[in-house]
Amino acid sequence: MAFHEVRFPASLSFGSMGGPERRTAIVTLANGFEERNTPWSHSRRRYDAGMGMRSLDDIETLIAFFEARQGQLYGFRWKDWADYRSGAPSAEATPSDQAIGTGNGTKRVFQLVKAYASGAQRYDRPISKPVAGTVRVAVDGTEAEEGTDFVVDATAGLVVFTEAPAAGTAIAAGFEFDVPVRFDTDRIVTSVASFQAGDVPNVPIVELRV
Repeated sequence: MAFHEVRFPASLSFGSMGGPERRTAIVTLANGFEERNTPWSHSRRRYDAGMGMRSLDDIETLIAFFEARQGQLYGFRWKDWADYRSGAPSAEATPSDQAIGTGNGTKRVFQLVKAYASGAQRYDRPISKPVAGTVRVAVDGTEAEEGTDFVVDATAGLVVFTEAPAAGTAIAAGFEFDVPVRFDTDRIVTSVASFQAGDVPNVPIVELRV
C-alpha cells in the first residue's frame, strides 16, 4: 500500500472534526426483534480537515500537502487531538499505560495496542503508527531502555526486544500515536471570497487499514 510516513500539519488538524465509525447490519424480524451483526472487527475513523483552516496561508499549506500526496493515492499520518495518547489525553504517557502482552521466553515482537473499556466490555485497537521517541516499555513493572532492551518499528507499531522476555512476565507500554489516513476525495474546492466570508472547504479524511 502506498503510504508516506509524514504527518498532516498538526496545527491544521487541531480544529478538525471527526471520530470512530462502525458498520452494523441490522435486520428487523417479523416479530419485531432485531438481529445485529458487523463485518468489521475494528472501527474506522473519519475526519474533516477543512474545519481546521483559519487563514489563506492554511489553505495554501493544505493544497501543497494534498498535491504532494497526489490526492487519494498516498496515505499519511494524522494527529487526532482527541485521542493520540495511550492514557488520558491530559496526562503524559507512562510505561504502564497499556498491557501489550505476556512473555513466553521465546517471543520478542509485541504489537502496540490501546484498550477502550466500558463496564465489562473492552475493545483492543491495534496501534500501527506510534510517534517515534515517545514509546516507553515496562517488563514486569520495570521500565526498559529503548535502543538497548528494545527497538520500535514506528511504521508498524511493533516493539522488538533484544532478548525475549521471560515466561509469565507482563509487558506494558505507553506512547503517543498517529492515525494512518488518506484523503477521501481527489478534489479540493476553495474560494477566497467564500473563505473570507466564513465558509471552509470540505476536506474529508478516512482511516486506512494497514
